[in-house]
Amino acid sequence: MSGALADVLAAAARGEFPPPDGSTTVVAQPGKRDAGVLALTAHSVVFTDEDPEWVRSTLAATPGDPLAATMHPYFLSTLMARSGRGMNTIDLLTVADALPGGPGPGLREILDPDHPRVARAKKYRDEVRVWAADGGVVILGRGVAGRWEAGIEVDEAARGRRIGERLALAARRLVPDTVVWAQQSPGNARSVRTFQAAGFRAVGAEALLTPLAAAPGL
Repeated sequence: MSGALADVLAAAARGEFPPPDGSTTVVAQPGKRDAGVLALTAHSVVFTDEDPEWVRSTLAATPGDPLAATMHPYFLSTLMARSGRGMNTIDLLTVADALPGGPGPGLREILDPDHPRVARAKKYRDEVRVWAADGGVVILGRGVAGRWEAGIEVDEAARGRRIGERLALAARRLVPDTVVWAQQSPGNARSVRTFQAAGFRAVGAEALLTPLAAAPGL
């Protein structure tokens, strides 16, 4: 990873965070696809190609607690309207160190580029690879600022057997980097617990603003 946002993410993965002074850093988008907000402890990073002065003036006009302004619906909706983008949800952003060894038995890579899970992942990530196991899949790809991101899906009939935890651990062994990132919807407590059990630690909250063609339902 390289660039201003990538530097913030790399430091956060090491446990090094910006000063919790209530300020907001505005940086350029790391690429045409990815814009959004990363909220850390009492410090936010807005990554957008919109005018930084406009961002700051809009934050100043946002009602409520200034510490929460970057994740306030007013600011996010105004930023979406100005940039012509959509948003799915505000996610919990987590990270885990890579683990040695292979993925373990029972995983087989899906090499078909037209497979539905592969095709969907390519809307949000580059260099996508997908492995299937009995009861679920694990997905790896380069996402925001080139970071390696993992996603897992567990079949409904296979729930309750800790397959999700094993898939998340497999992602830590499969990632070709020192760390792997994952996002979970805070309301999906089952997903949050699964990634925590697999050793993923919370970094902050993230709202990704995607091109409208990639934002389901918009």
